[in-house]
Amino acid sequence: MSTLGRFGAAALAAITAVALLSGCASTPAGKSAPTAAPAPVPSEAAPAPEPAPSTLTVVGAGGVAGDAMYDLRFTQTVPPSSRFNFRDRELSFYFRPGPDVLNFQIENLQDRPVWIDWERSVFRDPLGRTGKVAHGTTRWSERYGVQAPTQIAGLQSYSDYLIPMDFLLDPAGTPDQLHRPLIPVDGGAPSYTDREFGVDLVFLIEQQPRNYSFRFKVASVIPRPR
Repeated sequence: MSTLGRFGAAALAAITAVALLSGCASTPAGKSAPTAAPAPVPSEAAPAPEPAPSTLTVVGAGGVAGDAMYDLRFTQTVPPSSRFNFRDRELSFYFRPGPDVLNFQIENLQDRPVWIDWERSVFRDPLGRTGKVAHGTTRWSERYGVQAPTQIAGLQSYSDYLIPMDFLLDPAGTPDQLHRPLIPVDGGAPSYTDREFGVDLVFLIEQQPRNYSFRFKVASVIPRPR
């Protein structure tokens, strides 16, 4: 082969190589460069599970504030009162609802005794159930018995607390009164927002029964800072 022929063959090979390299590095006409696959759209978060029932217990009227995850605010709806009180010519009431019990104080305004008839009184719990009333001296062993009435002497005051009888717990042989809190302050607390509870207290006044009804509402459930 002549020198010119060898030169032409080498030039043709070089041109072919450049064309191949250009074809690999460029995008064919009319087509766009491939793009990365889009990130998958995150699915909606699964709904939060229903809170488990409260496992906290209360000894007597002692609170569970040390274990509380929430602070609760209450209002008195029946009879309406911004100060949690009620008064007629016979009795004066003051209430202090809390997550553990319903505290109250009664003053006998007349100069003759009255009695709280526990057997006729009814507690309406935050879940809408009704049952007997337990108070400060009620024990687990007495839950099926007859509670003696409590006397309030003339012109005297009486302080106590109230819970549903069904909330009493077995104290395992101790003399303590154990019970579930009236409103849980653990993870189940938010589900009690706007729920109502209360008591229908029956008094014997001059040997005649008289009913006093009170209702309270869980107005807000506020998480405690962590």
